[in-house]
Amino acid sequence: MRVLPFTGPAAAWDQFVRSVPGYTHFHLHGWKTVLERGLGHECLYLAAEQDGALSGVLPLVRVKSRLFGHFLVSMPFLNYGGPLGSDEAVRALATQARRIAEHDGAKLLELRSRFALPIEMPVSHRKITVLLDLPGDVDRLWKIFPSKLRAQVRRPKKEGVTMRFGADQLAPFFAVFARHMRDLGTPTQSRRLFETIAEVFPDSSLFACAWLGEEPVAGGAGFTWGEEFEIVWASSLTAHNRIAPNMLVYAGLMERCIEQNLQVFNFGRCSPGSGTHRFKMQWGGREQTLWWYTNQEAGARTTPNPDDPAYSWGPRLWKKLPVAVATTLGPMIARSIP
Repeated sequence: MRVLPFTGPAAAWDQFVRSVPGYTHFHLHGWKTVLERGLGHECLYLAAEQDGALSGVLPLVRVKSRLFGHFLVSMPFLNYGGPLGSDEAVRALATQARRIAEHDGAKLLELRSRFALPIEMPVSHRKITVLLDLPGDVDRLWKIFPSKLRAQVRRPKKEGVTMRFGADQLAPFFAVFARHMRDLGTPTQSRRLFETIAEVFPDSSLFACAWLGEEPVAGGAGFTWGEEFEIVWASSLTAHNRIAPNMLVYAGLMERCIEQNLQVFNFGRCSPGSGTHRFKMQWGGREQTLWWYTNQEAGARTTPNPDDPAYSWGPRLWKKLPVAVATTLGPMIARSIP
């Protein structure tokens, strides 16, 4: 078993990834281009080889800044990554990642996995995801929803809100997303990142927007792999909270997934017990614990978190910035928070 930087063609990496049970969209080689071009990060994509054949892969990314420090994460900004392959390959890749982190002086190595891995590293369950098993047709989907939820979805429709899907929704999605992030007091990622995603993954990325007349009022973006769709980013304008256009975004995406014969709608990660967690559970989904392995003992360093009291001043300040200023400055900070 040898662990080396991967130098083969992207197609070989992806062919291997898709052959391993439990792979995710974020293991695909195209994310190397997204993170390098869209965010300027160094990607250390590692391959475990045995008898000249791939037996495991690890997409590892260096996120380094003067403000927050030096992290090695698989995968930053996303829910999953981590080593993938045979048990022996996974252990070898994790060992090599720890060596790199120690040699390079990274203050934290974090391997984000959807499932338990056969490695001996401290693990955090501070994040979970919520999965909804989709029925075979839209009528059955609506029967799953409680009456109160159905009413919440119908409300924006009655107000004239309509849904649009496709790559042409990237710009309106980002306009809503950037304003929403400012209102939350959180720096936004750049529009360039989303444009790179759309370019690299034209067939598996999806942008959706809810429109009230000629104004985009809510949006979502996510990815399809296998029989699953995960919504990774969602937002809505606070000025329209009364009519809840975000509910129509989620329902519209679910209906679209059913039309494409997908089996699972993934709501993305959240913190257990949070308001976001409760929002996701109301749709009738089930929880899935995430396994995030680190080279730190439990309770030690984690990646920067806006809920950390040490950073509590940041959101208060950010909410006061003009949207244009926050949208310009945000990407310079957001790229450093994995």
